[in-house]
Amino acid sequence: MREKLRHLPAAPGVYLFKDEAGRCLYVGKARSLRNRVRHYFRKGNDLHPRIGAMVERARDLEYIVTDSEVEALVLESNLIKEHRPRYNVILRDDKSYPYLKVTLGEDYPRLFLTRRLVDDGSRYFGPYANTGAVQETLNLLKRLFPLRTCREAVLKRRDRPCLNYHIKRCLGPCTGGVDRERYRALAGDVCRFLEGRQSEIVARLTREMEEAAANLAFERAAVLRDQVRAVGEVLEGQKVSRPGGRDRDVCAVAQGDGLAVVTVFYVRAGRVVGRDHFPMEPPGETSDAEVLTAFLKQFYFGSAMVPPEVVTAAVLREEVPALVQGLRQAAGHRVVVTVPLRGEKKELLALAGKNAALALAEELRGGARVTRELAELAELAALSGPPGRVEGYDISHTAGHEQVGVMVVAEEGRLAPSLYRRFKIAGTGEGDDYAALAHVMGRRLARGLAGDRGFLPLPDLILVDGGKGQLHAAAGALAAAGLQIPLLSLAKREETIFTADGRELRLPRDAAALQFLQRLRDEAHRFAIAYHRARRQKGRQSLLEEIEGVGPVRRKALLQAFGSLEAMRRATVAELGRVPGMNRPAAERVYRFLHEPPE
Repeated sequence: MREKLRHLPAAPGVYLFKDEAGRCLYVGKARSLRNRVRHYFRKGNDLHPRIGAMVERARDLEYIVTDSEVEALVLESNLIKEHRPRYNVILRDDKSYPYLKVTLGEDYPRLFLTRRLVDDGSRYFGPYANTGAVQETLNLLKRLFPLRTCREAVLKRRDRPCLNYHIKRCLGPCTGGVDRERYRALAGDVCRFLEGRQSEIVARLTREMEEAAANLAFERAAVLRDQVRAVGEVLEGQKVSRPGGRDRDVCAVAQGDGLAVVTVFYVRAGRVVGRDHFPMEPPGETSDAEVLTAFLKQFYFGSAMVPPEVVTAAVLREEVPALVQGLRQAAGHRVVVTVPLRGEKKELLALAGKNAALALAEELRGGARVTRELAELAELAALSGPPGRVEGYDISHTAGHEQVGVMVVAEEGRLAPSLYRRFKIAGTGEGDDYAALAHVMGRRLARGLAGDRGFLPLPDLILVDGGKGQLHAAAGALAAAGLQIPLLSLAKREETIFTADGRELRLPRDAAALQFLQRLRDEAHRFAIAYHRARRQKGRQSLLEEIEGVGPVRRKALLQAFGSLEAMRRATVAELGRVPGMNRPAAERVYRFLHEPPE
């Protein structure tokens, strides 16, 4: 490393300190790599204790030269997200946050939830921290604005509309029931709603309603009236900070016991339209300014929504010029970063700070519970310390058919859905859960031993759903892989825990370790059932594809109406023909196929 220090360039860039095992300890950016990195090793430097500990552990140095400090800032943010270094402030689970996407690049746009940003002409809104809340928003928007939900980017022409058209959840562009301009105006309303400009929508819809009534188009006027009322109800539930205000995000932080939470208020046109909490992982003693500066870089760089103003409680002064320029590049418009001392913005910051403190208290309560759970679990499974990664396995099938397996993961006591994996199972014998479990675990362990990043690291503890039989099957898979990983099984009926050394344990219902295992077991069971249902649904769709004259819309309508092939088989021709989109000849073909299937 000394040789690298002597030859560092006096250019902007990013540097990475690594330990003796090659793990990234810290990522930083610099206007001059030579001056910045050498600063860490000068005698008499009064380094922050956290940084001093990092320098003592550092054994190697890598650097990447960039053309400007702003480029270095963006690269630093990306590398922190990729490596998650121990001595950087980390935005927890930032890659999993969802966006709402409006596909304005299509003639007839769609609205749906996504976790990927693609440069395809679409508008993205987010990221959002609360997936449940954003799903509720999506459901609300589908009720307010009947955009199509079909998946094809290029809309195919159809003779009959789908079920959504009949229940007034789609305008039916596939049948020519709405002109392109009117439909795209509706998509524009969705964007304005998500931007917080609901008042503009109400004003325009009111004008259109009055015009429709004046022209005696009372049915159209009634539809518009209902939309005005629905949007108005949403507006009533929102807090106004200042009428006629500008768009801004307000960011405050609360810290305590090694954890931090950043709260963001989304203010649009002076109205607080939303709020999110973002847990952060600050290493050691870290100032509020450091946490908030790290958050701004990791949250907004690459985001689709950067407002004209970001109000923050604190920020590292030396980072401001590059930070503002980076935000402007990310947003495509002018952005200012403000640290107010008084007035309306300061009041909003105080309110955001109170929310952050409450969210931090909840996180700490949850963290204390997790710590207790992992400590008890370590004692139960005779581990040397709290398990970092615990994996749970389950098998699902219907009378032996469509057998599938799943792996769910908890890291540091918290479920990590991005690490879940699903397995199709074939050749193990229908209904043989033991063989299926051994098959799934064998595949998972082989992929991990082969260095597959999607299956690394190997777990500290494995839990299987079931009793002694499942435990022995899992133990056989571990033995075949040449691994010794602590193993437990949890039987549902008596909530009995079986261990690999032959113990049978029944813990009190309020035991923290048992509650953790139940939560992981139930999550594996839920994930397995969801995957199995999806496979069954796909199988039913595939079977109906064999019927001539029954296309995707009719297949979907039939399954929505009857729920299963068995119920469809019990239906009469008349009942089949009453399904939206069906007619008598198509119903007769479905009836014949289900009662006299081709060989």
